[in-house]
Amino acid sequence: MCGRYVRRGDKQKIAEWFHAEPSPADMPMPDDDYNVAPTTYQPIIRQSRDTGARELVLARWGLVPFFTKDIQEVKGLSTINARAETIATAKTWREPVKKRRCLIPANAFYEWPKAGKAPKQPYAFELVNGSPFAFAGIWDGWKDAQGHWLQSFAVVTTEANELMARIHPRMPVILHPRDYDRWLDREEKERLPLDLLRPFDSEAMEMYAANPKVNNVRNTGPELLKRVIAAAESGALPL
Repeated sequence: MCGRYVRRGDKQKIAEWFHAEPSPADMPMPDDDYNVAPTTYQPIIRQSRDTGARELVLARWGLVPFFTKDIQEVKGLSTINARAETIATAKTWREPVKKRRCLIPANAFYEWPKAGKAPKQPYAFELVNGSPFAFAGIWDGWKDAQGHWLQSFAVVTTEANELMARIHPRMPVILHPRDYDRWLDREEKERLPLDLLRPFDSEAMEMYAANPKVNNVRNTGPELLKRVIAAAESGALPL
């Protein structure tokens, strides 16, 4: 699964990196967040329905399906992650994955060992080259009784690669830049690009023990990515 991630960069930098235009141009942009948590509003990139170009928009993490009658229905449900294995068949995901696919900009993400008692040691995962990357995502639009629209998204997950498997059996899908256009293409409805939903190369990633302050969502500063060197050297952590 993916329950926290890191997102850095102002609106212009993210737009340039992913070759997207902010929509609207004056959209507000949240500050750098080293502990992005569910229900917060974050930038995503999708294909514009009108122009076909990439657009950068803000959406809420935690997908609210278009068919939801009352938002209270999804409270308590886990809609922050969509499993690749059932994304084309499960009621919540099968319509968004057809034509509402998106990229979710990230710089790192966290995971906790599946076994053990709380509080657990968080681990950070980044690309070896330190560059930003994109999770495969899906989004949806929901309208409340007053006619107000809410746009929301979910991160697609798959089985873990060899590196992730040391900590957890699943991981978010990280897309290669060469596959961005194919994932976003609204015209790919009949031949869904589900083959892209596979584990990322272990050799291109690094893992290290992160600051335990990650466990508190109120902590959002850069100190969260500080490596826990002393614990690792003592052999207490599986690094």
